[in-house]
Amino acid sequence: MLTPRSLFRVFALSEGVTWTLLLAGLLANALTELPSGVVTVVGGLHGAVFLGYAVISALVGVNQRWGLGRTVLAVVLAVIPYATIPFEKQVERKGLLVGEWRREHSGDARDDHWFDRLYRWFIVRPLLLTVALLLLVVGIFALLLFVGPPGGWPATD
Repeated sequence: MLTPRSLFRVFALSEGVTWTLLLAGLLANALTELPSGVVTVVGGLHGAVFLGYAVISALVGVNQRWGLGRTVLAVVLAVIPYATIPFEKQVERKGLLVGEWRREHSGDARDDHWFDRLYRWFIVRPLLLTVALLLLVVGIFALLLFVGPPGGWPATD
């Protein structure tokens, strides 16, 4: 089973890889006449990985008790190309990825909060958690597709 550390590291690295694909696709499109679908597909892949990284950052941030500021920072850094990689290295170096999933009440008063109880309920049901997180990512992705490209950006045909 994946640990918080291994899951976060996979998504942080994947975010960097998809940035490379996206930037290479945009550069290739500017220099050559790529079929319009290439950048759309690569952009969609990057967007899906970005959303996955955001959801996993939140999940791991809650598990590791990073606090709202560090968790939001983890998500926001995904907007900057490759910034997830040094962030991952920093939290690793500080020991903020150490430990297993919090499946049980630890005796810590913070575990009495309704959110932590709900969190643990999902963590002990990994299949249900995975489905819920996938539905969340797909729902956000669909909403963003419905809204359209960021303002001022030309839509690809």
